[in-house]
Amino acid sequence: MSPSPHAPVLLEECIAGLNIRPEGVYVDGTLGFAGHSFEIAKRLTAGRLIGIDRDDAALKAAGERLAPFGDRVTLVKSNFDRVGEILDELGVEAADGMLFDLGVSSPQLDEAERGFSYRSDAPLDMRMDRSASLTAGDVVNRWPEEELKRILYAYGEERYAPRIAAAIVRQRREKEIESTLELAELIRSAMPAAARREKQHPAKRSFQAIRIAVNDELGSVERMLAAAPERLKKGGRLCVISFHSLEDRLVKQAIHKRVDGCTCPKSLPVCVCGFRQTLKTVGGVITASAEELQCNPRARSAKLRIAERV
Repeated sequence: MSPSPHAPVLLEECIAGLNIRPEGVYVDGTLGFAGHSFEIAKRLTAGRLIGIDRDDAALKAAGERLAPFGDRVTLVKSNFDRVGEILDELGVEAADGMLFDLGVSSPQLDEAERGFSYRSDAPLDMRMDRSASLTAGDVVNRWPEEELKRILYAYGEERYAPRIAAAIVRQRREKEIESTLELAELIRSAMPAAARREKQHPAKRSFQAIRIAVNDELGSVERMLAAAPERLKKGGRLCVISFHSLEDRLVKQAIHKRVDGCTCPKSLPVCVCGFRQTLKTVGGVITASAEELQCNPRARSAKLRIAERV
């Protein structure tokens, strides 16, 4: 496995999990730079790949990379939470497999001007879709202190959320916070000395929280998890890669609800709540191998869960 700046995470595991049929229809709901999609498309003969992304730069790069596959590939600019509507618009009743690689993509992190990184100076943007109206600057400079504290707790699991939210509000009263490094330093200075000495960058959790809020990431994941299984053929596979506990919890709960969501008391001899099993789990949680981690350290926190439509 050779190093790559945009190496797709858990690639071999995803391809195996999708159980690809050459004539099947597959959805890559988080297209990115087409690392996973390329491997799916090259296994298709009469099949079709539908790639979804809300980032114009990703769609352009993916289109160039997937061009050799011609009309076997359809690219759509949209949010993956619209997967059901997208399939309707394309006249596709159901897919044989769907893959969702959640969170911010490596190319977005690597492009400093996008404002996702606390290590490079850039405007406070963080939009996955640059045509969206809400930016990180809006969140940081306009949202009430209580709401800032809430998202830092809920989306970043940041224990110093009150101190950081208060520091942001104090600073913006004097002057708007304009850049990523300005915000990162403000967050660092709001933390106690012991927290600043931790191995993890002091701004990591807060930047994650703000990014999730800007892009409504958890809401999108919930809507996708409600829609995607309904549009799988019997035997079709759902593969979801998550990168932090908030996402993984949503994925785990959504799959469990469809595997064993009966709410009847255990004492009842038969189910009367109307539960109908629609998924079964395939294997356990999959994480990156030591070999992959050597080539792609960003895979360290990745977790892949696979389920099959029944």
